[in-house]
Amino acid sequence: MLAVPEMDLQGLYIGSSPQRSPVPSPPASPRTQESCGIAPLTPSQSPKPEARGPQQAPFSVVVAIDFGTTSSGYAFSFASDPEAIHMMRKWEGGDPGVAHQKTPTCLLLTPEGAFHSFGYTARDYYHDLDPEEARDWLYFEKFKMKIHSTTDLTLKTQLEAVNGKKMPALEVFAHALRFFKEHALQELSEQCPSLLEKDTVRWVLTVPAIWKQPAKQFMREAAYLAGLVSRENAEQLLIALEPEAASVYCRKLRLHQLVDLSSRAPGRGCLGERRSIDSSFRQAREQLRRSRHSRTFLVESGVGELWADLQAGDRYVVADCGGGTVDLTVHQLEQPHGTLKELYKASGGPCGAVGVDLAFEQLLGRIFGEDFITTFKRQRPAAWVDLTIAFEARKRTAGPHRTGALNISLPFSFIDFYRKQGGHNVETALRKSSVNFVKWSSHGMLRMTCEAMNELFQPTVSGIIQHIEALLERPEVQGVKLLFLVGGFAESAMLQHAVQAALGARGLRVVVPHDVALTILKGAVLFGQAPGVVRVRRSPLTYGVGVLNRFVAGVHPPDKLLVRDGRRWCTDVFERFVAAEQSVALGEEVRRSYCPARPGQRRVLINLYCCAAEDARFITDPGVRKCGALSLELEPAEGGPDAAGAPPGRREIRAAMQFGDTEIKVTAIDVSTNRSVRAAIDFLSN
Repeated sequence: MLAVPEMDLQGLYIGSSPQRSPVPSPPASPRTQESCGIAPLTPSQSPKPEARGPQQAPFSVVVAIDFGTTSSGYAFSFASDPEAIHMMRKWEGGDPGVAHQKTPTCLLLTPEGAFHSFGYTARDYYHDLDPEEARDWLYFEKFKMKIHSTTDLTLKTQLEAVNGKKMPALEVFAHALRFFKEHALQELSEQCPSLLEKDTVRWVLTVPAIWKQPAKQFMREAAYLAGLVSRENAEQLLIALEPEAASVYCRKLRLHQLVDLSSRAPGRGCLGERRSIDSSFRQAREQLRRSRHSRTFLVESGVGELWADLQAGDRYVVADCGGGTVDLTVHQLEQPHGTLKELYKASGGPCGAVGVDLAFEQLLGRIFGEDFITTFKRQRPAAWVDLTIAFEARKRTAGPHRTGALNISLPFSFIDFYRKQGGHNVETALRKSSVNFVKWSSHGMLRMTCEAMNELFQPTVSGIIQHIEALLERPEVQGVKLLFLVGGFAESAMLQHAVQAALGARGLRVVVPHDVALTILKGAVLFGQAPGVVRVRRSPLTYGVGVLNRFVAGVHPPDKLLVRDGRRWCTDVFERFVAAEQSVALGEEVRRSYCPARPGQRRVLINLYCCAAEDARFITDPGVRKCGALSLELEPAEGGPDAAGAPPGRREIRAAMQFGDTEIKVTAIDVSTNRSVRAAIDFLSN
């Protein structure tokens, strides 16, 4: 297929001699100021799973940060004993009866915008501020989802504190990550005083698998700003996909570390018996009895008992139900090394525990008026935080078989503020409202019936189930019989019961790890120690560039015809690098050669396009959009012809792109000198 740059239609020679015929050359992108030629090359053969380009520097310790919507934490393990995962210290403060192995994702900045505190400390300090003083402080909570919901995310995106003031989102995230970095390094220095150099630490950040490339890059930029790693040592930071991390951890579990929801008696909170899972796989175990060596190898190589008892090639779904999203992935366990293969692209949506909080806020709006709630949040932000804490405590105790009502304490400032704003008391507001299942307690509390709490959960829980059911309808997922329910929201008895009731009838066995809220965090540590464990992933989108092809009448639309120098070209052709849902092995490369359009050119900029469809023909097709830019920074070329005999300024830059990792990566070399060229893909400067 003949293709040339849209802005540079002269012949570009790529080869040993200028006398050779010009190589057809798709450009990078149409209408770029610095266009270039692209010589299509055959994609390289898939390397071995562990191949990840240049040899990575050794790391003494892996520190993973699970940056969640509602709660966050870190864990670490040393390279000398990678599966011995050390959880962070117990956090100071917190709520009675709640384990403190994570801390709330709450950030408090001074009125001047300087860092003050994070987590329980931030929440409690803000709560104790004088109401008038609190209006000047910047308190951020549950801000992670802003990165997912913003359609035009850039490095200048703003976040709004609860008092309505705004500041750059990048600074907010950097403050939080810097807190975890300092906290973790302090603990590491106390446990291992010889660990002095920060370069001996590999950092892992977790993000939802459904996040697009701009959001992933944003987290990396925040990590650079926070000082976790430098741009020069980018490989020191890994981005881990949350359901993948959970899958990596679950494959290590023994049977007694799992709860089978199908074995739980209705109304009981006890854990499922080990034998319930064991018996469900008796047939598979019997089929493997003939190959005892394979099972022994799996167990000895560190793969959990559960997987050793399953047949080779078994598949399962991981449903990560967190504070902001439900994140789904489907994996196949590969023998003999226990690597994982993704069978369908990550799916899910914004159906997290914060949806229940939003439903509660909407309920308050129905009772007291939406305008009042908005005003109260702005003028009494600390009291609003106090109210959400009270609701969170009751939300955690909600269950499908609970019969008693739940009392939620209203802060005095709420009661007083409503009396002054509304002209009557909250009890009168409740009587006048159309909400019949919420009453006023003589002890100064909202008294919610079980039906009321169930109604708050229903939209979010139904959304999660719909996402799972839609996934199970995919041909790639047919026959899957096992689902791991993980994430902080998976602790909810309401969610567990609803998922089991909806999916158990389909023959799907729903299993929950004992430490369900820490599954992703622990898995992220294991992923950092062995990032090649996920051998094959599915591309979520189709990626490519725009090129010019020779115009073919009857094939190409007439409106795409461009005539220049007597030659007929078809504009805006979408040249695909990788297709949506295509399986891509870790380390597999898509290679293209680029030539600077002008002698002495120092930078080549190539627009990237993406779409959900696999068969897009043109970059102007519906659904195709510009999503980023590939930039190549060129060193000045040495004067005179190069070793290959090419004329001055005509240089071949060979770029290799990887779509099989958690981030899209690119490397490049100058063919004439065999030196590396600084290459990067920017998804945040659209």
